[in-house]
Amino acid sequence: MRDGPLPGTYPISGGTAELLGDADRENGWVLSVGGVPQSYVDLSDPTYLDFEYTRLMGDVIDHLAPQSEAIDAVHVGGAACTLPRYVATTRPGSRQVVFESDAELVRLAREQLALDTVPGLDVRIADGRTGLTALADDTADLVIVDAYTAAAMPIELATDEFTREVARVLRSDGLQLVNVSDGSSLTFTRQVVATVSEVFPFVMLLAQQEVLSGRRFGNLVVAASPASLPDVDPGRTDASDDNDDHYSVRAGRLLGDDLGRFRAGARPLRDGERPPVPAPPPQVFGQD
Repeated sequence: MRDGPLPGTYPISGGTAELLGDADRENGWVLSVGGVPQSYVDLSDPTYLDFEYTRLMGDVIDHLAPQSEAIDAVHVGGAACTLPRYVATTRPGSRQVVFESDAELVRLAREQLALDTVPGLDVRIADGRTGLTALADDTADLVIVDAYTAAAMPIELATDEFTREVARVLRSDGLQLVNVSDGSSLTFTRQVVATVSEVFPFVMLLAQQEVLSGRRFGNLVVAASPASLPDVDPGRTDASDDNDDHYSVRAGRLLGDDLGRFRAGARPLRDGERPPVPAPPPQVFGQD
């Protein structure tokens, strides 16, 4: 029997959370909410990123200049704080703010997943939009939007108005990363890309190839910047690299003219609209 976190179910404000230990990694833990995996953390190795999209985000973060130096980061959505832990480890001295609206979920992460041991991390109980709006101009190098309710992204975190708030908070060479889940026609992702492209001149889309082609429901990462994008191409990942588990499957990217064709005809999202937001099919998480 392992020491540390206790596997099981826990009541939270948004329903029920479950902690499940990883049989393959002694200190690996999956945090699920409502049956949907929200975070994976390895308490012994915060640089281990298990979910595909977090690996993509981690690669982008690694390529932010200057590499390995401390940054100021804002996270909209917390759960077990996988990426804040990653940033704190790979870029020591970083100052990070996390906005998580579910106080009981934060309490669970503190009590069971050693959240309070992450250096430089300030977790605030607030919804992401309210929290971001309260931040001062030009104070963040990185803003990560990774918040979900009932397996769907809140539309208010994908609109033009919210994206302009992100741009206000970012420094002139800052970067936004957005986790979008989608499948099949990728209609919602096209709208998110169209929205972000109205605000930022440099935009890139990253995903595993099967997701990017619409053959499988999954997560895609939108990267955007007012200045330039990190020179990251997951398709170039060298399988002989010391960190060869960083990508289990070759990923792809779209930018420039390719991304323009991808979003062609998509209408940007605005506050007050309620377009359908994709949710994963039941079989994705073994619920069929």
